[in-house]
Amino acid sequence: MDIRVAAYGVIVDGERILLAHWNESGRSGWTLPGGGIDPGEDPADAARREILEETGYTAELDALIGIDSRIVPADQRLDGSGRPLHALRIIYRAHILSGKLTNELEGTTDEAAWFRLGEVPARRVELVNVALGLIAPGNR
Repeated sequence: MDIRVAAYGVIVDGERILLAHWNESGRSGWTLPGGGIDPGEDPADAARREILEETGYTAELDALIGIDSRIVPADQRLDGSGRPLHALRIIYRAHILSGKLTNELEGTTDEAAWFRLGEVPARRVELVNVALGLIAPGNR
């Protein structure tokens, strides 16, 4: 089994949430800005780096709000490795410090956008649902 550790930011501004459009190997959907941690990289640094790369914003992390663990069966892997994947996803609440909304070039995301919390697109990755549960009014 392979393992992938990644870090993400949940950025909510009033009643809006910032998402990035993941588009890889013929699959796509809206997701949280974030991604894989480089070898030796601190998860918080990875989250900040990925947010900047995918959205154009410099962000500050406010708190660790959750760790999501998911097993991806071998037949659902995009890389065709033939092995299952253990995806360990570290989720931070964050806020914008500076920058301008910008789409990532030549990455696994191709667009970034703000959505009203009640109007998050149905075409989204499961991680967005995890985040929405973590920030639900009873969990804030």
